[in-house]
Amino acid sequence: MDANFLARIQFGLNAGFHFIFPSISLGLTLVLLIYESIYLKSGKEKYRIISSFLVKILGLVFAVGVATGIILEFSFGTNWSRYSRMVGDIFGAPLAAEGILAFFLESFFIGVLLFGREKVSKRVYWLSALLVFFASHLSGLWIIIANSWMQTPAGYVISGGRAMLTDFFQAALNPSTVQRYVHTIIASWITGSLFVAGIAGWYVIRQKYEEYSRPMLVLSIFILFAASMLQFGTGHAHSVQVARTQPEKLAAFESLWETREGAPLSVFGIPDEKNRTTHFEIGIPNLLSYLVYMDSNAKVTGLNEFPKEETPPVFVTFATYHVMIGLGSYFLLVSALGVILFALKKLFSARWYLYLLVFSIPLPVIANEMGWISAEIGRQPWAVYRVLKTSDASSVVVPAWQILFSLIGFTLIYILLFAVFMKLLLKIIEKGPENIRTGY
Repeated sequence: MDANFLARIQFGLNAGFHFIFPSISLGLTLVLLIYESIYLKSGKEKYRIISSFLVKILGLVFAVGVATGIILEFSFGTNWSRYSRMVGDIFGAPLAAEGILAFFLESFFIGVLLFGREKVSKRVYWLSALLVFFASHLSGLWIIIANSWMQTPAGYVISGGRAMLTDFFQAALNPSTVQRYVHTIIASWITGSLFVAGIAGWYVIRQKYEEYSRPMLVLSIFILFAASMLQFGTGHAHSVQVARTQPEKLAAFESLWETREGAPLSVFGIPDEKNRTTHFEIGIPNLLSYLVYMDSNAKVTGLNEFPKEETPPVFVTFATYHVMIGLGSYFLLVSALGVILFALKKLFSARWYLYLLVFSIPLPVIANEMGWISAEIGRQPWAVYRVLKTSDASSVVVPAWQILFSLIGFTLIYILLFAVFMKLLLKIIEKGPENIRTGY
């Protein structure tokens, strides 16, 4: 097999598995901070217990995220040495900043949350929750800066075959950073809030810990509803940015082959890359043009305008993008139902809805993965958009058999790690918030 192809699969495996945990922890830090704020203001013991329960889960998620994140960063120097050699002077800066300015801050104050409940004042503990929230979101910002630079590079020149930084702020705030960051953060809030809602829903079904599970359920449902509403706005802004900076990616998202005025928004279809057409296509007339340019007759560039060797794989890009959109719509519908049931005072008795929440826990993770896949495959064939092709970025000295061997090894390790994670998580959930009265 081709070494470059295997290296791409391995990096995708490492990144995809790692991405599960930061998306959950970012959302958990929001819910945790809200509960610590309520406890600080009200002094009610139940909110302290809920917060301590969530801290235990956050600690577990954070630990696995750290382990998988370290592996991911080492990947750049092993299988992607030519990439690191050419753009490492730029790409390495945000990764270093993430470690120095965010990771250590987050790690320290998660330690306070885990072990300092009985050792610091309520205000210091609240401040620790605030700093964990801030540091985790700052960490996400640096990672998004690095990824966004690959999508829309700025603030650099090519000198001696290497990308050299000329303007740090222009590189950091490149044309896709803000939209991508906000979109990713809101997605993480959806992930964390539905995660908490599912756990709380399970407790209500079993009529366990209801003093704590009911307020957990209500708060997480309202966060989920607000975040799901916001996500449509951030997704729209992100699509407008993609249309402006990566038009072939937008065309792949929509399986738009021909340049069209009044382009339709694709709802369903089966892209046929060989024949450059889309079978069973269902679209809403003129809506893509309107959403992107606020003009229902605006021209949207199709894939046939670009050299075939510089367009992304359409089927996977189209399919993953539409799965993400579909799941985003589902989250809004589910959360809106929850708000309605709460208003009708039927939230805690609607067992069908509570089961729906439980079975929906993994869906935001799937939506995040689909969004990441569509964004990264939609950038192909470029490792750095219109600067460095993926085929020129891998390590030439690492043979295919070694990559395959390590790929199998990573897969087995991740299966084991995920099994251990689930066992510990289920143990914490089974123990429940009622048994967290004194913290650690």
